[in-house]
Amino acid sequence: MRGDAFDPECPTRLILDRIGDKWSVLVVLSLTGGPLRFTELRRLIGGVTPKVLTQTLRTMERDGLVTRQVFAEVPPRVEYALTPLGLSLHKPIQAITEWAEENVEAVVAARTAHDA
Repeated sequence: MRGDAFDPECPTRLILDRIGDKWSVLVVLSLTGGPLRFTELRRLIGGVTPKVLTQTLRTMERDGLVTRQVFAEVPPRVEYALTPLGLSLHKPIQAITEWAEENVEAVVAARTAHDA
Protein backbone atom coordinates (compact mmCIF):
# COMPACT_ATOMS: atom_id res chain seq x y z
CA MET A 1 0.00 0.00 0.00
CA ARG A 2 1.31 3.43 -0.90
CA GLY A 3 0.07 6.48 0.97
CA ASP A 4 -1.24 9.76 -0.40
CA ALA A 5 -0.08 12.73 1.69
CA PHE A 6 -2.72 14.96 0.06
CA ASP A 7 -5.57 12.72 1.25
CA PRO A 8 -6.70 14.07 4.65
CA GLU A 9 -7.70 10.55 5.74
CA CYS A 10 -4.35 8.96 4.89
CA PRO A 11 -2.07 7.90 7.77
CA THR A 12 0.83 9.35 5.80
CA ARG A 13 0.01 12.68 7.43
CA LEU A 14 0.61 11.17 10.87
CA ILE A 15 4.01 10.00 9.73
CA LEU A 16 4.83 13.43 8.31
CA ASP A 17 3.83 14.97 11.64
CA ARG A 18 6.24 12.62 13.43
CA ILE A 19 9.24 13.10 11.16
CA GLY A 20 8.54 16.84 10.89
CA ASP A 21 8.64 17.32 14.65
CA LYS A 22 11.83 19.11 15.69
CA TRP A 23 12.52 16.74 18.58
CA SER A 24 12.13 13.65 16.39
CA VAL A 25 14.51 15.16 13.85
CA LEU A 26 17.09 15.82 16.56
CA VAL A 27 16.66 12.32 18.02
CA VAL A 28 17.35 10.78 14.60
CA LEU A 29 20.43 12.97 14.11
CA SER A 30 21.67 12.17 17.64
CA LEU A 31 21.19 8.41 17.43
CA THR A 32 22.77 8.01 13.99
CA GLY A 33 26.15 7.47 15.64
CA GLY A 34 24.84 4.62 17.78
CA PRO A 35 22.86 3.93 20.95
CA LEU A 36 22.67 6.52 23.72
CA ARG A 37 21.33 6.64 27.24
CA PHE A 38 18.49 9.03 28.02
CA THR A 39 20.71 11.56 29.79
CA GLU A 40 23.29 11.49 26.98
CA LEU A 41 20.56 12.01 24.43
CA ARG A 42 19.00 14.88 26.40
CA ARG A 43 22.37 16.58 26.89
CA LEU A 44 23.24 16.21 23.19
CA ILE A 45 19.91 17.62 21.99
CA GLY A 46 19.74 20.47 24.51
CA GLY A 47 16.65 22.49 25.36
CA VAL A 48 14.27 19.54 25.56
CA THR A 49 12.50 18.74 28.82
CA PRO A 50 12.65 15.18 30.15
CA LYS A 51 8.87 14.87 29.72
CA VAL A 52 8.92 15.92 26.05
CA LEU A 53 11.92 13.73 25.26
CA THR A 54 10.23 10.75 26.94
CA GLN A 55 7.04 11.34 24.93
CA THR A 56 9.01 11.71 21.71
CA LEU A 57 10.99 8.51 22.32
CA ARG A 58 7.84 6.54 23.21
CA THR A 59 6.08 7.69 20.06
CA MET A 60 9.12 6.96 17.92
CA GLU A 61 9.36 3.50 19.49
CA ARG A 62 5.68 2.89 18.73
CA ASP A 63 6.26 3.99 15.13
CA GLY A 64 9.14 1.53 14.77
CA LEU A 65 11.84 4.19 14.47
CA VAL A 66 13.60 3.67 17.83
CA THR A 67 14.30 0.73 20.10
CA ARG A 68 14.56 0.88 23.87
CA GLN A 69 16.82 -1.66 25.54
CA VAL A 70 16.88 -2.13 29.30
CA PHE A 71 19.99 -3.72 30.84
CA ALA A 72 19.63 -5.66 34.09
CA GLU A 73 22.11 -3.64 36.11
CA VAL A 74 21.95 -1.68 39.35
CA PRO A 75 20.89 0.98 38.68
CA PRO A 76 19.11 -0.15 35.50
CA ARG A 77 20.66 1.13 32.29
CA VAL A 78 18.41 2.04 29.34
CA GLU A 79 19.70 2.74 25.85
CA TYR A 80 17.89 4.04 22.80
CA ALA A 81 18.91 3.21 19.24
CA LEU A 82 17.55 3.72 15.76
CA THR A 83 15.93 0.79 14.02
CA PRO A 84 16.76 0.19 10.35
CA LEU A 85 13.59 2.15 9.54
CA GLY A 86 14.71 5.02 11.77
CA LEU A 87 18.20 4.93 10.29
CA SER A 88 16.69 5.25 6.81
CA LEU A 89 15.50 8.73 7.85
CA HIS A 90 19.02 9.98 8.46
CA LYS A 91 19.87 10.87 4.87
CA PRO A 92 16.77 13.01 4.15
CA ILE A 93 16.88 14.62 7.61
CA GLN A 94 20.59 15.36 7.24
CA ALA A 95 19.90 17.04 3.88
CA ILE A 96 17.20 19.26 5.40
CA THR A 97 19.44 20.07 8.37
CA GLU A 98 22.30 21.08 6.08
CA TRP A 99 19.93 23.28 4.06
CA ALA A 100 18.72 24.95 7.27
CA GLU A 101 22.26 25.55 8.51
CA GLU A 102 23.36 26.96 5.13
CA ASN A 103 20.32 29.25 4.78
CA VAL A 104 19.66 30.40 8.35
CA GLU A 105 21.03 33.89 7.71
CA ALA A 106 18.83 34.40 4.63
CA VAL A 107 15.73 33.22 6.51
CA VAL A 108 16.46 35.45 9.51
CA ALA A 109 17.05 38.42 7.16
CA ALA A 110 13.77 37.72 5.34
CA ARG A 111 11.89 37.56 8.65
CA THR A 112 13.45 40.81 9.81
CA ALA A 113 12.58 42.56 6.53
CA HIS A 114 9.03 41.23 6.61
CA ASP A 115 8.44 42.28 10.21
CA ALA A 116 9.88 45.80 9.67
